[in-house]
Amino acid sequence: MSKIVEMKGLSKSYMNKIALKDVNLNIEKGKILGLLGPNGSGKTTMIKILMGILTQSSGEVYIDGKKPGTGTKAIVSYLPDRNFLYKWMKVKDAINFFNDFYEDFDMMRAKELLKFMELEENIKVSKLSKGMIEKLHLTLVLSRRAKLYILDEPIAGVDPVAREKILDAIINNYNEDSSMIITTHLVKDLERVFNEVAFLKYGEIVLTGDVEELRVERAMSVDEIYREVFK
Repeated sequence: MSKIVEMKGLSKSYMNKIALKDVNLNIEKGKILGLLGPNGSGKTTMIKILMGILTQSSGEVYIDGKKPGTGTKAIVSYLPDRNFLYKWMKVKDAINFFNDFYEDFDMMRAKELLKFMELEENIKVSKLSKGMIEKLHLTLVLSRRAKLYILDEPIAGVDPVAREKILDAIINNYNEDSSMIITTHLVKDLERVFNEVAFLKYGEIVLTGDVEELRVERAMSVDEIYREVFK
Protein backbone atom coordinates (compact mmCIF):
# COMPACT_ATOMS: atom_id res chain seq x y z
CA MET A 1 0.00 0.00 0.00
CA SER A 2 1.29 3.44 -0.88
CA LYS A 3 1.30 6.32 1.58
CA ILE A 4 -1.07 9.18 0.81
CA VAL A 5 0.06 11.20 3.85
CA GLU A 6 3.55 11.09 5.34
CA MET A 7 4.76 13.20 8.28
CA LYS A 8 8.33 13.08 9.60
CA GLY A 9 9.28 15.04 12.70
CA LEU A 10 6.55 17.59 11.95
CA SER A 11 6.67 20.54 14.36
CA LYS A 12 5.02 23.94 14.51
CA SER A 13 5.55 26.79 16.98
CA TYR A 14 3.78 30.13 17.37
CA MET A 15 6.01 32.59 19.21
CA ASN A 16 6.76 30.63 22.42
CA LYS A 17 3.88 28.18 22.06
CA ILE A 18 4.39 24.68 20.63
CA ALA A 19 1.39 23.57 18.55
CA LEU A 20 2.91 20.39 17.10
CA LYS A 21 6.00 18.58 18.34
CA ASP A 22 7.92 15.94 16.38
CA VAL A 23 4.86 14.27 14.82
CA ASN A 24 5.53 11.10 12.84
CA LEU A 25 2.43 9.78 11.13
CA ASN A 26 1.66 7.87 7.92
CA ILE A 27 -1.73 7.25 6.35
CA GLU A 28 -1.94 4.51 3.76
CA LYS A 29 -4.22 4.49 0.75
CA GLY A 30 -7.66 3.15 1.62
CA LYS A 31 -7.48 4.07 5.31
CA ILE A 32 -9.75 6.33 7.36
CA LEU A 33 -7.89 7.92 10.27
CA GLY A 34 -9.61 9.39 13.31
CA LEU A 35 -7.52 12.36 14.47
CA LEU A 36 -8.59 12.71 18.08
CA GLY A 37 -7.84 15.13 20.88
CA PRO A 38 -9.37 17.97 22.93
CA ASN A 39 -9.36 21.61 21.88
CA GLY A 40 -5.81 22.97 21.75
CA SER A 41 -4.25 19.58 21.04
CA GLY A 42 -2.91 20.57 17.61
CA LYS A 43 -5.52 19.07 15.26
CA THR A 44 -6.37 22.37 13.55
CA THR A 45 -2.69 23.24 13.10
CA MET A 46 -2.06 19.87 11.46
CA ILE A 47 -5.00 20.34 9.10
CA LYS A 48 -3.85 23.84 8.15
CA ILE A 49 -0.38 22.51 7.33
CA LEU A 50 -1.88 19.76 5.17
CA MET A 51 -4.04 22.35 3.41
CA GLY A 52 -1.00 24.54 2.73
CA ILE A 53 -2.41 27.37 4.86
CA LEU A 54 0.44 27.13 7.38
CA THR A 55 4.07 26.13 6.97
CA GLN A 56 5.69 23.86 9.54
CA SER A 57 8.56 25.13 11.69
CA SER A 58 10.51 21.92 11.09
CA GLY A 59 10.09 18.41 9.79
CA GLU A 60 8.56 17.16 6.56
CA VAL A 61 5.05 16.46 5.31
CA TYR A 62 3.97 14.97 2.00
CA ILE A 63 0.60 14.35 0.36
CA ASP A 64 0.86 11.70 -2.35
CA GLY A 65 4.58 12.41 -2.47
CA LYS A 66 4.21 16.19 -2.81
CA LYS A 67 4.72 18.99 -0.31
CA PRO A 68 1.48 20.82 0.61
CA GLY A 69 0.85 23.77 -1.69
CA THR A 70 -0.62 24.59 -5.08
CA GLY A 71 0.16 21.13 -6.41
CA THR A 72 -1.77 19.32 -3.65
CA LYS A 73 -4.85 21.54 -3.42
CA ALA A 74 -6.26 19.78 -6.47
CA ILE A 75 -6.08 16.36 -4.79
CA VAL A 76 -7.37 17.29 -1.30
CA SER A 77 -11.09 17.60 -0.60
CA TYR A 78 -11.68 19.52 2.62
CA LEU A 79 -14.79 19.80 4.79
CA PRO A 80 -14.31 22.70 7.24
CA ASP A 81 -16.18 22.97 10.55
CA ARG A 82 -18.18 25.98 9.35
CA ASN A 83 -20.70 26.78 6.61
CA PHE A 84 -18.83 27.75 3.43
CA LEU A 85 -21.82 28.29 1.12
CA TYR A 86 -23.43 31.58 0.06
CA LYS A 87 -26.94 32.21 1.38
CA TRP A 88 -28.26 33.16 -2.07
CA MET A 89 -27.42 29.71 -3.41
CA LYS A 90 -29.86 26.93 -4.00
CA VAL A 91 -28.64 23.35 -3.54
CA LYS A 92 -28.22 23.00 -7.32
CA ASP A 93 -26.14 26.22 -7.39
CA ALA A 94 -23.73 24.75 -4.82
CA ILE A 95 -23.43 21.56 -6.89
CA ASN A 96 -22.79 23.52 -10.10
CA PHE A 97 -20.26 25.77 -8.32
CA PHE A 98 -18.20 22.76 -7.22
CA ASN A 99 -18.57 21.14 -10.63
CA ASP A 100 -17.16 24.27 -12.31
CA PHE A 101 -14.39 24.75 -9.76
CA TYR A 102 -13.01 21.22 -9.36
CA GLU A 103 -11.92 19.08 -12.30
CA ASP A 104 -12.34 15.89 -10.25
CA PHE A 105 -15.99 16.61 -9.35
CA ASP A 106 -18.27 13.68 -10.22
CA MET A 107 -21.73 15.02 -11.09
CA MET A 108 -23.30 11.57 -11.19
CA ARG A 109 -22.06 10.79 -7.69
CA ALA A 110 -23.33 14.19 -6.49
CA LYS A 111 -26.82 13.45 -7.86
CA GLU A 112 -26.83 10.05 -6.17
CA LEU A 113 -25.72 11.56 -2.85
CA LEU A 114 -28.38 14.29 -3.03
CA LYS A 115 -31.01 11.58 -3.44
CA PHE A 116 -29.55 9.53 -0.59
CA MET A 117 -29.41 12.62 1.66
CA GLU A 118 -32.99 13.55 0.67
CA LEU A 119 -31.97 17.04 -0.46
CA GLU A 120 -34.07 18.90 -3.03
CA GLU A 121 -32.05 20.77 -5.64
CA ASN A 122 -34.27 23.87 -5.64
CA ILE A 123 -34.17 24.56 -1.88
CA LYS A 124 -32.21 27.68 -0.91
CA VAL A 125 -29.21 27.16 1.34
CA SER A 126 -30.62 29.78 3.73
CA LYS A 127 -33.68 27.57 4.28
CA LEU A 128 -31.72 24.44 5.22
CA SER A 129 -31.47 23.19 8.80
CA LYS A 130 -28.10 22.58 10.46
CA GLY A 131 -28.32 18.87 9.68
CA MET A 132 -29.27 19.50 6.04
CA ILE A 133 -26.37 21.95 5.64
CA GLU A 134 -23.97 19.30 6.95
CA LYS A 135 -25.42 16.73 4.54
CA LEU A 136 -24.99 19.14 1.63
CA HIS A 137 -21.42 19.94 2.66
CA LEU A 138 -20.58 16.24 2.78
CA THR A 139 -22.25 15.65 -0.59
CA LEU A 140 -20.03 18.30 -2.16
CA VAL A 141 -16.82 17.04 -0.54
CA LEU A 142 -17.41 13.33 -1.25
CA SER A 143 -18.41 14.01 -4.85
CA ARG A 144 -14.82 14.86 -5.67
CA ARG A 145 -12.44 12.08 -6.80
CA ALA A 146 -9.72 13.27 -4.43
CA LYS A 147 -6.64 11.50 -3.08
CA LEU A 148 -7.16 12.86 0.45
CA TYR A 149 -10.38 13.82 2.22
CA ILE A 150 -10.20 15.91 5.39
CA LEU A 151 -13.43 16.13 7.40
CA ASP A 152 -13.30 18.54 10.33
CA GLU A 153 -16.10 17.75 12.83
CA PRO A 154 -18.52 16.42 10.17
CA ILE A 155 -21.36 15.64 12.60
CA ALA A 156 -20.98 18.41 15.17
CA GLY A 157 -24.26 19.93 16.25
CA VAL A 158 -26.56 17.77 14.12
CA ASP A 159 -29.40 15.57 15.35
CA PRO A 160 -29.02 11.77 15.65
CA VAL A 161 -31.02 11.05 12.47
CA ALA A 162 -28.88 13.38 10.33
CA ARG A 163 -25.80 11.97 12.08
CA GLU A 164 -26.60 8.42 10.94
CA LYS A 165 -27.22 9.62 7.37
CA ILE A 166 -23.85 11.36 7.32
CA LEU A 167 -22.03 8.31 8.71
CA ASP A 168 -23.70 6.01 6.18
CA ALA A 169 -22.72 8.40 3.38
CA ILE A 170 -19.08 8.33 4.47
CA ILE A 171 -19.02 4.52 4.63
CA ASN A 172 -20.96 3.90 1.38
CA ASN A 173 -19.34 6.55 -0.80
CA TYR A 174 -15.77 6.62 0.39
CA ASN A 175 -13.18 6.17 -2.35
CA GLU A 176 -10.93 3.24 -1.37
CA ASP A 177 -8.10 4.55 -3.57
CA SER A 178 -7.87 7.56 -1.28
CA SER A 179 -7.25 8.31 2.38
CA MET A 180 -9.43 10.21 4.83
CA ILE A 181 -8.75 12.15 8.03
CA ILE A 182 -11.68 12.85 10.35
CA THR A 183 -11.49 15.05 13.44
CA THR A 184 -14.25 14.77 16.01
CA HIS A 185 -15.18 15.12 19.66
CA LEU A 186 -18.05 12.66 19.12
CA VAL A 187 -15.81 9.60 19.21
CA LYS A 188 -18.53 7.15 20.22
CA ASP A 189 -20.63 8.03 17.16
CA LEU A 190 -17.80 7.96 14.64
CA GLU A 191 -15.51 5.17 15.83
CA ARG A 192 -17.20 2.57 13.60
CA VAL A 193 -15.95 4.52 10.58
CA PHE A 194 -12.27 4.54 11.57
CA ASN A 195 -9.62 2.06 10.44
CA GLU A 196 -6.91 3.81 12.45
CA VAL A 197 -6.72 6.47 15.16
CA ALA A 198 -4.12 8.98 16.32
CA PHE A 199 -4.49 10.68 19.70
CA LEU A 200 -2.98 14.18 19.91
CA LYS A 201 -2.16 15.73 23.29
CA TYR A 202 -0.37 19.08 23.62
CA GLY A 203 0.87 18.77 20.05
CA GLU A 204 2.30 15.27 20.41
CA ILE A 205 0.93 11.92 19.30
CA VAL A 206 0.56 9.91 22.48
CA LEU A 207 -1.12 6.87 20.93
CA THR A 208 -1.74 5.63 17.40
CA GLY A 209 -2.67 2.34 15.83
CA ASP A 210 -5.16 0.09 14.08
CA VAL A 211 -8.61 0.40 15.65
CA GLU A 212 -9.35 -3.32 15.92
CA GLU A 213 -5.91 -4.06 17.34
CA LEU A 214 -6.30 -1.35 19.98
CA ARG A 215 -9.75 -2.62 20.94
CA VAL A 216 -8.47 -6.17 21.41
CA GLU A 217 -5.27 -5.12 23.15
CA ARG A 218 -7.02 -2.86 25.66
CA ALA A 219 -10.44 -4.58 25.79
CA MET A 220 -12.00 -1.15 25.37
CA SER A 221 -13.88 0.83 22.74
CA VAL A 222 -12.13 3.74 21.04
CA ASP A 223 -14.34 6.11 23.02
CA GLU A 224 -13.24 4.46 26.28
CA ILE A 225 -9.59 4.64 25.21
CA TYR A 226 -10.09 8.33 24.40
CA ARG A 227 -11.50 8.99 27.87
CA GLU A 228 -8.59 7.14 29.47
CA VAL A 229 -5.93 9.00 27.46
CA PHE A 230 -7.40 12.45 28.07
CA LYS A 231 -8.79 12.08 31.60
